[in-house]
Amino acid sequence: MYFGIAVFPQKSVQDIINSYRKRYDPHYSLIPPHITLKEKFDLPEEKVDEAAEKLEAIAKQCKAFTIKFHKVSHFHPTSNTIYLAIENSEPLVELHNKIEDVFEPVDSPYDYIPHLTIGQKMSEDELHDVYGSLRMRNFELETKIDRFHLLYQLENGVWNIYQSFLLRRSSN
Repeated sequence: MYFGIAVFPQKSVQDIINSYRKRYDPHYSLIPPHITLKEKFDLPEEKVDEAAEKLEAIAKQCKAFTIKFHKVSHFHPTSNTIYLAIENSEPLVELHNKIEDVFEPVDSPYDYIPHLTIGQKMSEDELHDVYGSLRMRNFELETKIDRFHLLYQLENGVWNIYQSFLLRRSSN
């Protein structure tokens, strides 16, 4: 069974992102706007409970935090993906690293860059047009991250939440 781990921004941010995703992201109907913490991976059913216990322990170690999206960027030429960049991504990187430590190591051809996808799988011309237009927009969005989710993928490609993990409350 395929799983992934992600955080979802607050609904107000999701609504703004979805206004772009429904046009530029073919995965729009498969998963809400999210920031991936661990890419899609295969996990046998008999290991899911053990993985969930490890993720629960991580959640108890980490405090809730707030992130800010501040500009549009892209991964071209590696991938024709446009995304919102995160100004203060350190808490997401820390969470990603802790999660990666409890699973079998996977070689990745690229470094982990937390981001919120706006569009993907575009032609090169479309990518340049859309990026050129969106980079003129001012994106000053903020969202609280107080949980992360273990997601599973259905046969039709849709992702659902298997279990959510609450982060410790921050003291501010």
